[in-house]
Amino acid sequence: MDVSERRACRAIQQPRSTQRYPKVIPGDEELIRSKVIELASQYGRYGYRRVTALLRNQGWIINHKRIERIWREEGLKVPQKQPKRGRLWLNDGSVIRLRPEFPKHVWSYDFMHDRTHNGVPYRILNVIDEYTRECLAVKVARSLTHKDVIESLTDLFLERGVPVHIRSDNGSEFTAKKLREYLARLEIKPLFIEPGSPWENGYVESFNGKMRDELLAGEIFYSITEAQVIIEQWRWHYNQIRPHSSLGYKPPTPATFIPHTSQLQPAGVT
Repeated sequence: MDVSERRACRAIQQPRSTQRYPKVIPGDEELIRSKVIELASQYGRYGYRRVTALLRNQGWIINHKRIERIWREEGLKVPQKQPKRGRLWLNDGSVIRLRPEFPKHVWSYDFMHDRTHNGVPYRILNVIDEYTRECLAVKVARSLTHKDVIESLTDLFLERGVPVHIRSDNGSEFTAKKLREYLARLEIKPLFIEPGSPWENGYVESFNGKMRDELLAGEIFYSITEAQVIIEQWRWHYNQIRPHSSLGYKPPTPATFIPHTSQLQPAGVT
């Protein structure tokens, strides 16, 4: 159309400065894009916010909106959110779950089940601190009994001290007489959830879901030793690297890093 720029901008109510603004592509665009793709490939169940947190934890000074733009341009898919669950209320209007108020206030533990490539089952005992969200221990074996639970707890108590409470379901390993007597001697108060109400043990159930989704669902273990090594490596990653949304996208026990300020300096700064 034979229309001047001034008249066209007035017709669509667009400032002429915007029309003339040249698109500026940051010099580190391709580097950031490759890092986003690398992290999205490595952690296939992470969304752009968690990838942003990973980059920041590595020392990058970067805005989440920029990562979101790259995320969409590359056609990366954000994992679906889990459906919300209601709390279980008692007749007097109180909530069953005791909320943790400080480290070592409430620990919780639970079992997971999986199979190696030949179909033989194995079990995983997970122990977490509900306040810090740290996974304190994982124990992987073909068979785990209340004796193994006592052994794992003893190692943790010697290393970390004893908690005030420890929460679990009503599995026979957790309600065993010897385990209850052991906890009583240490003045640890057990908290048992209502039968058939796993949401009351929501912290460890959430952790189990993450382990299942991010690790077990995508790995084939050819031996119990391989499972023990890789699951322990994932526990380290969960504690020190993986961003946790409820902790402001910081890991429970973050590793140190050196900021990459030299790569992302503002324009004109030397």
